[in-house]
Amino acid sequence: QVQLVESGGGLVQAGGSLRLSCAASGSIFSINTMGWYRQAPGNQRELVARITSIDTTNYADSVKGRFTISRDNAKTTVYLQMNSLKPEDTAVYYCNVAGVIGPNRSFSSWGQGTQVTVSS
Repeated sequence: QVQLVESGGGLVQAGGSLRLSCAASGSIFSINTMGWYRQAPGNQRELVARITSIDTTNYADSVKGRFTISRDNAKTTVYLQMNSLKPEDTAVYYCNVAGVIGPNRSFSSWGQGTQVTVSS
């Protein structure tokens, strides 16, 4: 069983910053990818940023240059630093972690979601 605990959402004015955190715990053998997704009302969930086990990163075009994904040294906590926030960044942000928990046993777990609201 893999648990993810997210924190760091909130209300911020346009141009402001927020930092999201997501800590993974449980019977994890290895982690392949850690990422952040978001879902605004009426929209599908979309990828915001993702980091792999070899620290390769990719970002949605809409956040490039403003958001930065990173991990702690233990590689069990992933962060999303969000700068120059815009009202269109308003959404529920979800953490996703995918990896292996045992021989031939992969997992993909989601956090509970954290609300980010950017006022104009």
